Amino acid sequence: MKTDKNKVEELSISIPSEIFKPNNSGNTDFPIVAIGCSAGGLETLEQFFTNIPDDNGMAFIIIQHLDPNHIGMMPELLQRMTSMTVSQVTDGQKVRPNCVYVIPPNKSMSILNSKLYLFAPVVTHSIRLPIDFFFRSLANDRQENSIGIILSGMGSDGSLGVKAIKEKNGIVLVQEPTTAKFDSMPSRATEAIVPDIIAPVEELPTKLIEFLKFMPQAKIDLELDIKNKSNLDKIIILLREQTGHDFSMYKNSTLFRRIERRKGIHKIDKIQNYVRLMLENPKETEILFKELLIGVTSFFRDPEVWKKLGEEVLPEMLEKLPNGYTLRAWVTGCSTGEEAYSLAIVFKETLAKVKSHKNLSLQIFATDLDYEAIEKARKGVFHQNIVTDVSPERISKFFIGDNEGYRVNAAIREMIVFAPQNVIKDPPFTKLDILTCRNMLIYMESELQNKLMALFNYSLNQGGIMILGSAETLGNGNEGFEVIDSKLKLFKRSLIPRESRLLDFPSSFSITNKTTPKMKSPQKVVENIQTLADQILLQQFTPASVMVNDKGDIIYITGRTGKYLEPVAGKANWNIYAMLREGLRIVFPANFQKSLKTYDPVKLKNVKIENSKNQFVDITIQRLEKPEAIKDMILVVFNDVSEIVESKVANNLKTANLSTSSNKIELELELELNQCFEDLQTVREEMQTSQEELKSTNEELQSTNEELQSTNEELTTSKEEMQSLNEELQTVNSELQNKVADFSRSINDMKNLLNSTEIATLFLDKELNIRRFTDPITEIFKVRASDIGRPFTDLVTDLKYPEIGTNAKLVIKNLTSIENEIETIDERWFNIKIMPYRTIDDHIDGLVFTFNNITKFKKLELELKNANKSLELNRETQYRHLFESAKDGILMLDADTGKITDVNPFLIKLLGYSKEEFLEKAIWEIGFLKDIIANKENFTELQKKSIIRYENLPLESAKGKKIYVEFISNQYKVDNHKVIQCFIRDITEKKLAEDILKKNNTIL
Repeated sequence: MKTDKNKVEELSISIPSEIFKPNNSGNTDFPIVAIGCSAGGLETLEQFFTNIPDDNGMAFIIIQHLDPNHIGMMPELLQRMTSMTVSQVTDGQKVRPNCVYVIPPNKSMSILNSKLYLFAPVVTHSIRLPIDFFFRSLANDRQENSIGIILSGMGSDGSLGVKAIKEKNGIVLVQEPTTAKFDSMPSRATEAIVPDIIAPVEELPTKLIEFLKFMPQAKIDLELDIKNKSNLDKIIILLREQTGHDFSMYKNSTLFRRIERRKGIHKIDKIQNYVRLMLENPKETEILFKELLIGVTSFFRDPEVWKKLGEEVLPEMLEKLPNGYTLRAWVTGCSTGEEAYSLAIVFKETLAKVKSHKNLSLQIFATDLDYEAIEKARKGVFHQNIVTDVSPERISKFFIGDNEGYRVNAAIREMIVFAPQNVIKDPPFTKLDILTCRNMLIYMESELQNKLMALFNYSLNQGGIMILGSAETLGNGNEGFEVIDSKLKLFKRSLIPRESRLLDFPSSFSITNKTTPKMKSPQKVVENIQTLADQILLQQFTPASVMVNDKGDIIYITGRTGKYLEPVAGKANWNIYAMLREGLRIVFPANFQKSLKTYDPVKLKNVKIENSKNQFVDITIQRLEKPEAIKDMILVVFNDVSEIVESKVANNLKTANLSTSSNKIELELELELNQCFEDLQTVREEMQTSQEELKSTNEELQSTNEELQSTNEELTTSKEEMQSLNEELQTVNSELQNKVADFSRSINDMKNLLNSTEIATLFLDKELNIRRFTDPITEIFKVRASDIGRPFTDLVTDLKYPEIGTNAKLVIKNLTSIENEIETIDERWFNIKIMPYRTIDDHIDGLVFTFNNITKFKKLELELKNANKSLELNRETQYRHLFESAKDGILMLDADTGKITDVNPFLIKLLGYSKEEFLEKAIWEIGFLKDIIANKENFTELQKKSIIRYENLPLESAKGKKIYVEFISNQYKVDNHKVIQCFIRDITEKKLAEDILKKNNTIL
């Protein structure tokens, strides 16, 4: 393969000098690109390096799955595709730009300070994952400067590695899965994270260089835009409108880095242009939202934290809990669920180690903003590469292997409820014993962090445990928490901070934009002349007045009343009795009480007010009768008495005193004065009594007010708990709805499966009541849907199976299956199997009847039997015919007893004995056979040998005739019973001929 020189030159020109510094000694500020591939990797690597310029300023490190026993030829093969130096890695080798490094076979590799180090192959649970191993190392070493590329390959190696790179804000490129020869690795990578670039392998070099070209400009543009945040605010508004989530209190650095990344991908140099892109393309807003979520997690992340939790923290907590207690835990920002499952596993392990007889359990609420991540978490299925984080013992105990990877077992899955939730906005879960919030606070401003700390403190029980991420602290919200381990970020809730005792969520946690919009000033209302004139009259010419209720509480004030009323010191009190100035307090209460009894005005004249100077006032107290809205209210009107009137009154009194010389008048005046003093004394006593009553009433009101405030606080707390409980119920309801949907799908699948088999199936409970049945069962039993719950023995059936109920009880008792072939009244046949109904946790919960229709087989069997019978009859007839027509004697013996069971006519005729003389007699009892079997003992020899042959055996007939015979016996089985068949052939003539021949030969 040859490189396209024009294309390479074009790419070389497009690389700006500010991206890659020249290769001076000691310079490490250049991109290191890790490329992971497996099956089909050589072909994709050739396409990649064919399309990249040689002087690109980057270093490339290739990690491929290689045969451990294979001699690596990759460097030689790739060297033909590029003029960059291609070499196999040696231990401790320094990485330099414009070079390609290939991992050796049967090695694992990591990087530290731009040096490559080789290790013996890291094998976990029989799986080698060199790509994940190196990618994680690269992410830790190069941080946001790390670059990972996933090309063609089988398996899921690399999907955890790209997560680590993404978490450090590095760059991830993935070959378009549809263009890969083996798409498993690219597909797994795209499922794990949102790659920065997805393209065919031949386009990846160009897109990577273009992306790096725009990154410096994008960073400069963002730094300049910090001074003017309008564009950033616009992006936050677009995110809020489309996703419903507010990022205004997230750290600017986090937002800037993600926006910078997206600008570089789209080759946009100005942030305002990126805002325009978001407006025109809502899909971009969705991608940016997912980028901001940073859903990076893994099983048992920071192993020391989980070790401390399982060995020290949880055992101490479990020892103090009462029997039957259910712990509650909340995992915030759970992403795809690894941390929630890790907590459940550690709890199970700890509970087993404690060996406590307490019946303790754990309920975990796991929440996240990302709906897609929650759906993945609910499935509980993970790729095989989790073996790098989960030990083989935990894999075998808590996971089930299947084609998709590893599935969390039912015991762990049932401990967790997954639900989408915004921890900032939605009500929290409360009464918690454990709360984890790992690597979420680091992306938020301190103000929001403090609010969340107060929220977490409120949610935890006294002594509850909180776990934060390795880079997170309590910040300013450390009040209320006790440090368990500052290094591992373990904390215990000790008390309630003052500022969080009355949390008003969710409104107190709703984030508003930092830029507060200006309120529009209200428009002026055009008023008519009459309204203006009435206002001037009220303000300038109408006497001062107050409207009070029957208790003296001020409802409304008109004009200036400062001369007559003044606020009292201490707690605000708007009662007219308390606010009257000196001079009015003596005469006002009695007259106020008088006015309550009539609608006539009560007037006080020339009442002296002790102010800075003596002042007199006329007071009118009027109980209002109309209008209805203010009926029975009291209007108190103050009219100042002018100084002229005051002096005139004084002069008149003086003149009267001088002119009154009569003793009679003096006496009357004295009596009247005494009466006034008595009245004044009475008024003072009433005033004192009223003041005491008012003071008592005020104290009662103050006490009632405090009680109302306490009740309000309790109601607020109850409201918060109800909101939290409602959120919890909604979460559980969401989980239950998902389970119901899964259950409905499973029911439909099972129903279609059972019906497709056309096997009639009947499900019963332990009491033999009908639980469920398939459609074909109606052809055997008279059953309908309304019969569910009835005893199945009540059903009318066509089966000739009266003992079906008894057999069902036997299966329940013995837990063993019973199988029978039963006929129906209409000559159908069924193979009926009664089995125990076993649940998934191996408990017996009823019976299962299966009815297989075997009518066709039974008919064929019957036809076959009839055919066999006919055949047997034919064979027997033929045998009998041969037996009786044989020209040799045939004798049948019982092999066990030696008795003769049958004899053919030829032998009877040959020897001259009747058939009766043969039958039911032992062979040695027949005199003419004494030479063959002389006694019972000799018969055993005949029994032992399968075949016996005698030639020229002399016999004697019943008439004394001498006969020579050939005797042959053989054994065989008939219906599992041994018989001996004896053939006796007459060779007398042959014997005589041989004797004659011998005699003649002798003579000759």
